[in-house]
Amino acid sequence: MEQSAKEAWKRLLVEARRELPEATVRTWLEPAEPIALDDGRLILGAPDQFAAEWNESKHAGLLARAAERVLGRPTTVVFRVTEDRQQRPQMDFFVAPRETAATATAAVVGTTPLNERYTFQTFVIGKSNELAAAAAHAVAEAPGKTYNPLFIYGATGLGKTMSEFRRRYRNDVDLLLVDDVHFLEGKEMTQEEFFHTFNALFEAHKQIVLTSDRPPKEIPGLEDRLISRFEWGMVADIGHPDLEHRIAILRKKAEQDHLELTIPDDVLRFIAEHIRSSVRELEGCIIKLLLFASLKNREVTIELAREALSDKIRQGEEGTGYGNQSTPSIDRVQEVVARRWGVTPEGLRSKARTKTLTIPRQVAMYLARDMLGMQLVEIGQAFGGRDHSTVIHSVDKVERQMMRDRTFKERVEMARQELSAL
Repeated sequence: MEQSAKEAWKRLLVEARRELPEATVRTWLEPAEPIALDDGRLILGAPDQFAAEWNESKHAGLLARAAERVLGRPTTVVFRVTEDRQQRPQMDFFVAPRETAATATAAVVGTTPLNERYTFQTFVIGKSNELAAAAAHAVAEAPGKTYNPLFIYGATGLGKTMSEFRRRYRNDVDLLLVDDVHFLEGKEMTQEEFFHTFNALFEAHKQIVLTSDRPPKEIPGLEDRLISRFEWGMVADIGHPDLEHRIAILRKKAEQDHLELTIPDDVLRFIAEHIRSSVRELEGCIIKLLLFASLKNREVTIELAREALSDKIRQGEEGTGYGNQSTPSIDRVQEVVARRWGVTPEGLRSKARTKTLTIPRQVAMYLARDMLGMQLVEIGQAFGGRDHSTVIHSVDKVERQMMRDRTFKERVEMARQELSAL
């Protein structure tokens, strides 16, 4: 039975290579181990929960169709974490069992072990961070081989210093992670040092991970030679999570702290609907709400949440336009998009279907849906009375185009940034 599972998996990998990029097969499918083939199921062992869930959602369907072809019968492909990995903490997946240069250097640099709250196992994936999460996992599985460097941009975190950079980081580390790399802006000597450090690590096949609040080309005062190197590997963005993603994040936080019975689902949804700025603020709202409930000696309800988070809710509704979905908000979206695409807001609302109007109209619909959370019918009405199916088609088309066309994506994101700053 074990041999037949191995043979079946070997044949499926051959089929997978005909439909998937080689890098995808090597990163996600080859590490899986055939466990059993019986009762119409091929069970595969994944190295961790993240890989198991990713393969289930992205590849299980394709593999099942291929299995029916090569095995001659309907076969379900199931991924599960191998038993030996289940017994290990998630942190072990990132730390080699023997001491390496990186672990030895850790004592010098003053780093600490990974926080178990911030691992792939506890990370909540949504449309806004799916690409970045997949790239990060691939890098963790094969440091220095896949997506090097990995450049992730999104909301700004805390900065870091680079004292004694050459001595500490150029020769003795296996992985260099620099948060908020946009701090290099305008610092010529620091950029010079970082350039040579980058080259030394890259040529030694050491993994480099960089984060910023914007893509490399939009960091002012950054030398072209650094921009080109930052773009060598994978540049992945992390956008604002949508409503369902925010709810999932809050549920995960509640599970981690064993608060499922303390904070009802309707309260989590209420928070997710009103707090949209960042994941950190979502977590902060949970802390503030629990403290408020303790001080008032009251159960956690929507009414209590509205009272405890009144300042944040007002800021969200008045400062971003998220809570107030009135005509001025959609008018502002139409105005910004029309100006950036060289058309008029009236044209976006018209019945005309020329290409010069169709693309910016679809972008404006996408932003209205993504940023304002408007209903499909509301969006259709704001664009000349179009039906909801047209809006769905427009949103899907923009999302697909953003995945294929980097220039187009950057153009949409620039419009988003302008709207967010208003």
